[in-house]
Order: sequence, then C-alpha cells, then structure tokens
Amino acid sequence: MVPHLITALTGPINELEQRMLESMPAIERWFRLEWMEHTPPFYTSVDLRNAGFKLAPVDTNLFPGGFNNLTNEMLPLAVQASMAAIEKICPEAKNLLLIPEKHTRNTFYLANLARLVQIFTLTGLNVRLGTLDESIKEPTDIELPDGSKLTLEPLLRTQRRLGLKHFDPCTILLNNDLSAGIPKVLEDLHEQYLLPPLHAGWAVRRKSKHFELYEDVAKKFSKLLGMDPWLINPMHGECDEVDFQDGAGLECLQTQVDALLGKVRRKYKEYGINEKPFVVVKADNGTHGMGIMTVRDAKELADLNRRTRNKMSVVKDGQEVTQVIIQEGVPTYERMNEAVAEPVVYMIDRYVVGGFYRVHAERGIDENLNAPGSSFVPLAFAEPTQLPRPGVKPGASAPNRFYMYGVIARLAMLAASYELAVTDPNAEVYA
Repeated sequence: MVPHLITALTGPINELEQRMLESMPAIERWFRLEWMEHTPPFYTSVDLRNAGFKLAPVDTNLFPGGFNNLTNEMLPLAVQASMAAIEKICPEAKNLLLIPEKHTRNTFYLANLARLVQIFTLTGLNVRLGTLDESIKEPTDIELPDGSKLTLEPLLRTQRRLGLKHFDPCTILLNNDLSAGIPKVLEDLHEQYLLPPLHAGWAVRRKSKHFELYEDVAKKFSKLLGMDPWLINPMHGECDEVDFQDGAGLECLQTQVDALLGKVRRKYKEYGINEKPFVVVKADNGTHGMGIMTVRDAKELADLNRRTRNKMSVVKDGQEVTQVIIQEGVPTYERMNEAVAEPVVYMIDRYVVGGFYRVHAERGIDENLNAPGSSFVPLAFAEPTQLPRPGVKPGASAPNRFYMYGVIARLAMLAASYELAVTDPNAEVYA
C-alpha cells in the first residue's frame, strides 16, 4: 500500500526512482565502501517528505521510539540486524540493559519498549529495563493494554559499571534522547558499551550539524548518480542566540529566512514549480514535534503572537530554545485515505528493517505531522518490500518506492555516522 502521490509533478520522483533502480549495484557498492570507513548509529529512524519534485529527509532520530509500529513480518529483519550490531560491538554479550524515557506512561511508547524487549530477547540476550526515574526504588510492573507487563527497575551504579540488582550487563541501550541533559549515572562507564553514545543525545547534538553533513553526503551520492543534489537535500540555515520571549535575535532569523526563501524560489523557477515556497523553523535540538513553525514570508516573524512565542520558547523537558535551524520546507503530497502522509524508515545498524506512514487528517501538506492526532499505518506490503523490482514502471511498485525511501534514509543515517564521529569528545580530530 503506497499512498497516492497527489501532484502533477510526479515526473522528477519517478525519474529518481528509475535512476536508483538502474544504479542499484553502484549504490550498494558505494554504501558498502562508506560503511568500511564509518560506524553506523546503533539504531535510527528518518522522517521523509515526498513532494513529487523532490524526496528529502527532514528529521533523523538516533533514539527511535516507534518500533511498535513495525509489523510482525518485519520482526525477523530487526532481529537479524540486531544480531549483526551486537556481534560487532560485544560478541560475548549475554545481558542487555535498556534505559527508557523517564516518563513512560504513554501506552504507545510502552508498546515500543515491549517491541524492543522482544527484538533483543530474540537475539538471545537477557533484557531488563532500568529507569532514570529516581522515584522508583524497587522493581515496578507496568500493565500494557494487551495484558502483558513491563518491569522497571532502579539503576545500580558502582565505581565503573552500571546495572541492576543481580544484573551486570555488557551493553546498555539508551531509548532516552537525553533532552534534559546527561545524567551523572551514565558518565564514565569505562568497562561497558553505552549505545548510542552520550554525545548522540539532544543535550549535545544539533540538527544544523546533522544537515550540514547530510548536504555533504547528498553531494557525494548525487555525483555518483549524475543528478542535482537538491532533489534529495533540504537546504537550511541556522541562528544562534535567539530568544522568542523578548525578541532577541529575531533579526538574524528574518535575514536567514529571507535568504533561504530566495534560494528555494530560484530552484522552483529552475524546475518549473508553480508553488509558494516555505521554510520550517525548528529548535536546533529536541524532538516530539515541539518548537516548530512554518514561515512563508520573513515579515511574519516581525509580529509573532504570544502563543507562537511560547510554543517556540521551550521544547521537551522544559529546555529553553536559544538555537534554531531554518529548513527548506518540503511539502508532502502523499495521501492515505485523503489524509496527509509521510514515510518514516527504521534502521538497525546499517540495515533498513521496516517503516510506516505517519498520517494526520488535520494537518496540511506544509505542516509538521509529528503532532497529537497523528496515526501510523505500517508499510505492510503484500510482497517483500526490501527487494526492489527493476524493470517495473516507476511509481507503480511498492517495493521500488520503498527501496527509494530506504536509500534516502540510509543517506541520512550515513550523515549521522559522520556527525557522531566529528562530535565525539574523545576523538583526536574534529571536522
């Protein structure tokens, strides 16, 4: 089931799909060579937007929380990819400590945790949940809607190791994006593998750095295919020292928005796209659809109302917004049951393991879909989605469309691997 692409400009996307299918051997070899030089993040999810005239990632998450939206048919892929990842990192591993978000009462998030426990249990690991919530002093059961339960346990820190009572893990997997900062209990673990590393969390990570490196990846990849990198890259700018409450730094924001809109207009003119461009202003760190607004004219920023200022001032865990990324707005013209949809691709290690469409009936083509009211439709194709079918008419085959999604998502994952390397505080050389 591929959503209908509601746009007259389906040509460029179909041409891109065709080019990728024809270049599959070169593409896969290129990825293999890249992974010989770079280490993929442990797991990644990438939000894509398909405008008909371009297909680009708009967000890359290194602590994905929607594994419950993958179908059972995708489970073997996730288990195999997890085995490959664990074997590389800690082949003798037998115990895995999974650390979730602190506030875990959201039933969808709990279902995600249950799926992660299932995946890593099937890799042959003993999996237990340790919580950063200091109010939990003893093992605590949480009932799930399907009648099963999860047990959260208090963390036990010794001088050099982190575990639980009577549980000493080789590997610690974070499913907590560290928006509130890096807890002391996770620091200075010299004898255990912490995945993803602490500098992957939003206490350190910046979206502008990620998309700067994604632009480099897109250029290299586009040179391989002989195409315009703009077709797969959302242009961006950034502003530091912004304070939405008192208006400081808004001049920088207006200037950057105006400049980026000008660049997008020129591209639209080049490709004959008769639409009004827009940009998306986002907090440079953080997720959960917070701290985001759509801007079509820089003048809109001169008179922001109180509600917008409040919305843009604070993100998850009450963190104040002082840095923003201004990203070229990529409209999504994919529809599912008349509702706007966008594909989200999930990866473990360097492998695509599945994905779903995020669907929102009350949002427009130029709005953020990661918001209350969104629903998820798994990529539950009747035929294997990971095996493309060369020779089939572009746009007509679900596996071919999903292969294209997977290529772009892997480019974003590769950019994240560059990002983690250059921001590693223990690295000798910085980019």
